Amino acid sequence: MNNKPIYIPSEDHAKLRLLLGALLAHKKSPNLLSLMGELNRAVVVDPQTISPMVVRLGSSVVLRDLDSGEKDHYTLCLPERSNPETGMISVLAPIGTAILGYSENDVVEWETPGGTRRLEIQKVEQPQPTEQRAFALQT
Repeated sequence: MNNKPIYIPSEDHAKLRLLLGALLAHKKSPNLLSLMGELNRAVVVDPQTISPMVVRLGSSVVLRDLDSGEKDHYTLCLPERSNPETGMISVLAPIGTAILGYSENDVVEWETPGGTRRLEIQKVEQPQPTEQRAFALQT
């Protein structure tokens, strides 16, 4: 588990709280509880002042596995837009929860059945303003 503070824009925080409220009413999975823990410890900030280097909903990221050297490209999204084949990774997936609120050059760790994975966030890109509006309308 990472202890570094994470930063989440207030609009993402509100969306994720609503989503969790609805999902936790039906089942309490480890992934949901993990995301709740991250939201509880997050520093909630104004969306206009958050650094563009912070991973948030809609961010595209390049991750490098520190053990294998393998690089992956993902876009963090809500569960209904998730499609791992196209790199759209849900915030409810373990890797999605792990990177939320962290910044470029941060190293995140999380437990998997095969052991602890360590990933470096090498690059974070935010959607362009027109893409951001389209993303917001779909969420």
